[in-house]
Amino acid sequence: MASVHESLYFNPMMTNGVVHANVFGIKDWVSPHKISVLALLYEMAMTASRMALPERRRLNKLILPLQQGPDLPVGQFLKTVEDCCPQTAYAVKRRLQGMATGELKDMEYFFTTLPTQSTGFDSEAYKTSVVGLFIRHMLLAYNKLSFSQVYKLYKSLQHYYHSHYPKPAEEQIGLPTLAAHDSDMDLTSTDDTEGDKVDKEEFDTPLHESELQSDNAPSRGPLSQKQAEYFLARQAYLLKNDDNKALKPAALQEELNNMLKFNPDFAEAHYVNYLNSMRVQDIFLSAHSLLHYFDRLILSGNEGKSNGDEGYGRSLRYAALNLASLHCRFGHYHQADLALQEAIRIAQESNDHVCLQHCLSWLYTLEQMKGSDSTVLTEDSVKMAAHFCLPYLASLGIQSLVQQGATQGKMAHKLMDALKDTDILHWKHSLSELIEISLAQTTSIWRMYGKSTMALQQAQLLLNMSSLEPVNFGVQQNNTEAFAVVLCHLAELHAEQGLYGAVSEIIQHLKEQFPPHTQHAKLWMLCDLKIQFEKHMNEGKYHLAEPLVTAISALNKTEGLYRKAQVLKALHCSTEAYRILQRLQVHCEKTKCTEMIIRVMLSTAELHWESSGFSTALPLLLQALALARQHHLQSLSSETILHLAFTQLMLGVPEQALNVLHEAIEPVLAHRAVMDKGRTMLLAARCQMVVAGFRPNEQGQPDLHLVAQAVDTLNEAAAYFSMLNCKERLRDVHYLQAQLHHSLGQTQQCKKSAMLFRLLDQELQSPAPAISMRL
Repeated sequence: MASVHESLYFNPMMTNGVVHANVFGIKDWVSPHKISVLALLYEMAMTASRMALPERRRLNKLILPLQQGPDLPVGQFLKTVEDCCPQTAYAVKRRLQGMATGELKDMEYFFTTLPTQSTGFDSEAYKTSVVGLFIRHMLLAYNKLSFSQVYKLYKSLQHYYHSHYPKPAEEQIGLPTLAAHDSDMDLTSTDDTEGDKVDKEEFDTPLHESELQSDNAPSRGPLSQKQAEYFLARQAYLLKNDDNKALKPAALQEELNNMLKFNPDFAEAHYVNYLNSMRVQDIFLSAHSLLHYFDRLILSGNEGKSNGDEGYGRSLRYAALNLASLHCRFGHYHQADLALQEAIRIAQESNDHVCLQHCLSWLYTLEQMKGSDSTVLTEDSVKMAAHFCLPYLASLGIQSLVQQGATQGKMAHKLMDALKDTDILHWKHSLSELIEISLAQTTSIWRMYGKSTMALQQAQLLLNMSSLEPVNFGVQQNNTEAFAVVLCHLAELHAEQGLYGAVSEIIQHLKEQFPPHTQHAKLWMLCDLKIQFEKHMNEGKYHLAEPLVTAISALNKTEGLYRKAQVLKALHCSTEAYRILQRLQVHCEKTKCTEMIIRVMLSTAELHWESSGFSTALPLLLQALALARQHHLQSLSSETILHLAFTQLMLGVPEQALNVLHEAIEPVLAHRAVMDKGRTMLLAARCQMVVAGFRPNEQGQPDLHLVAQAVDTLNEAAAYFSMLNCKERLRDVHYLQAQLHHSLGQTQQCKKSAMLFRLLDQELQSPAPAISMRL
């Protein structure tokens, strides 16, 4: 099921989906990239009347990201502009080429012509607009430069342009001489004022470290305030909603390290560093960055100014709360408990009811993770959240109670009514994340109950739902645990119907959406391994299924043990399989995993069959059936009825077996996997044969009507097994068909079935197990 504690993480940078960032003391300066942006604005103003409306719209949408984003190499910059308007890109390239291949006076002339383009009210760059303010900032920054700095800017512009468009060979001869003059000019510029020296120190670093690099390298100089704000806002939003479109973890780490190198007290950069570390499950760096974030936030005094003395304490208690959530995520329950108690203590001292409510929510979440019963704590949390008008936490608590109730066998209609009430609350307050969690949880509950059609409907509803969150940077939120859970259910539902082509597409999408280093990747990894395991087991390829057990155990020990017992049972290692099943049952009874307990009981009953202990298996099956019905698990209930019918058939009461089987046929055909449908029809055909009095190689006239019904039932079973390429089962079906056609005198059909049996028997090259000894 979808975890309900995922959305409890406190994100101090997020307010209504907007990340608030601030860079302390970093000014705007002129760089070659910004000269390129100025050239673009200049050409747009010059050709505004001749430009097509769609091209103008595309360029207008491009201006703000170019102004606020990191500096781009000239090739990437021109390619971006060319995608919007090729003519403007060519004009910008010609203007940059004229400055880069010309003299210093060409760049100086460009800056002197800029003011004339932004003075009038009819200009494209009116002085109070965003573009106009940008041009004014650049002019002020350029006019403050000393002559040596202007010359260095000119040389950086040349290198910036020629790094993508190399000089002709004859123009590169004098380059060492120019570099020598450049260094001489730096050494001899001693007449600057003290203020100019400070400006020069600030300016020299980005010109050398940010611009003198290859096209594919990220910027290395300090970002301006707007650039840093835009960069952090974009990366934090992408990390929250679709981290595949964010920078790669290593690249983002490098950019953040570069940012913190120039401003170690930049609190928000530490927080994005924390988010990035969480992507790769780096516990040390994530905890380190989180602590640094709150340290810097407190030292900066931002909260204290806005909230009085309360700001300092608020940072401390939410720091402890975030640390507790971090340890919860990594399974460090003792450390999480200590941090949570610290947060509760500070919140109680400050009388902060909202923080205390968050702490209570994490407290019951922590108890659930430990395997303890947290029902009372959860109910108290829901009541307090409703009292303090916190619908978000109240809904999370109700969903947690529903999840616990589903595993404890509570009435299904009451659980669905509770989910319906929370959905009304979600839509009322536009809580889109909780809507997704609710749909994913409903999908999981329907799957647990064995209602595949309803589960499929809920899954499609989530996948086709438009997010209520504002779409920033062209990205919708689709990398949450809810989406991963629903897609995994969708893959399993398709696999059950034998649609492995569709399964491959879903798993491939999951791999792209949730790369292996991400938090929820283990969901699709386990789903993929289980699908492959079931496929190999159905096809009788036990040698391919056995290696998958180790991989499954690494992700889920309980599932791994159960799969190992299945393989051992298929390989007729009954003693070892029985030992594993008994150990697994004791573990599941401690953890109250009802579904696995029932599966273990069914597998144990199958082991009793192998030793002809059908009467011994009967009490186990009755106990499993009672447990399945008590918890409303229709899927496992139907499976248990199949086992009971088979046991009764082997005990010599085929009429009773057929009557019991009719009870399970309808839900099996409506909701179960293709393999289960085939097994059900095969068992029904065998019951019909025995009831009809059919005895191979024996005298006596069977009931031909029932024998004909058995033939039709076997044909239906063969169709199901053919969908899964289950050759062992098909061999059994053709063997029985040949016998029935022979008794009916249908020679042609008998020969055909016998030939198909012979071909499959030769292909499998393994002795056929006794049909009467397996379901």
